[in-house]
Amino acid sequence: MDVLATLAHGTLTVRRARADDLPALVGLLATDPVSAGRGDAVDDLAPYAAAFAEIDADPAHLLVCLDEADGTTVGTLQLSVLPNLGRRGTRRAQLEAVHVSDARQGRGYGAALVEWAVAEAGRRGCGLVQLTSQVSRTGAHRFYERLGFTASHVGFKRDLTSRR
Repeated sequence: MDVLATLAHGTLTVRRARADDLPALVGLLATDPVSAGRGDAVDDLAPYAAAFAEIDADPAHLLVCLDEADGTTVGTLQLSVLPNLGRRGTRRAQLEAVHVSDARQGRGYGAALVEWAVAEAGRRGCGLVQLTSQVSRTGAHRFYERLGFTASHVGFKRDLTSRR
């Protein structure tokens, strides 16, 4: 099953995502209001399958599932290792698409998953872990601050999808 870690007294498992996890992972995105507002819908899995194949083929990227003891996937995140010239060549870990099922939030699942990712980043030789969070996600900002992240930078994005 490619188990990477057992968390929270054995009740949670972090494992490498597989292609057959896509419906569950996309379902987590679809229940999130911000993601749903961007058009992250479950109706067509083809673009997700293509993205998954690219992520899974590159050892610098790791997409994981957070499963409960019964095998139900209740969370996910992507960890990407980025080589960098800044900070004297310090490798960075970028966390993306951190999601925990709405029904499981407030139980420590997200904290366990993010802390696992921070430790995994260290195992992969990273000296810094970074992430971005939508400006409107004030609850998520408080969550990340409780885990020791600081809002040290202002991020900018430019959408290129309208140019296709």
